[in-house]
Amino acid sequence: MTKHDVSILLQQVKEGDESARERLFVELQTELRDMASAMMRRERPDHTLQATALVNEACLRLLDSDAVSNASDRRYFFGMANRAMRQILVEHARKRNTTKRGGDYQRGSLDVVLEQFESSNGCRFEDLEASLEALEKESPRQREVVELRFFSGLSVPEVAEVLEISVGTVERDWRLARAKLYQQLRNEET
Repeated sequence: MTKHDVSILLQQVKEGDESARERLFVELQTELRDMASAMMRRERPDHTLQATALVNEACLRLLDSDAVSNASDRRYFFGMANRAMRQILVEHARKRNTTKRGGDYQRGSLDVVLEQFESSNGCRFEDLEASLEALEKESPRQREVVELRFFSGLSVPEVAEVLEISVGTVERDWRLARAKLYQQLRNEET
């Protein structure tokens, strides 16, 4: 399915076409699985089910919200999907950290995703999200570059194409954003 097809499906869903909603859901799951796979690329291969659970939850949230009616195009829609997946992980991490101290904590499939992310990247997921929020206040485009590179697994030329900016601009934003995030995360640790 092309970028243009997703935009057409979004328009059809806005007009009330339920079959377009189902096709959009299938497309969304496929693309989000690719995003989740990119997030899990450095992890053990047995995380497929956990990533699938994350994708399914994100799809349900997006389709149950007003995300479809607010989405103007594919870029906006998948940016919202990327954020939905991260928000699910942040909520789960907060719940895990709160209930773990409370006693009757039950380990779930997203725990494995979070633990692997945190151990392989050397930071807590909640701290990373807070740092991304701070980065967005300073430079929304740099945050978008980070989301597309780190979370969606896109190459520099692919990010340039999606954001409709030059490769040089993406490379510059990527370097600056990583430096800012590194500094912010170091400050979180102290």
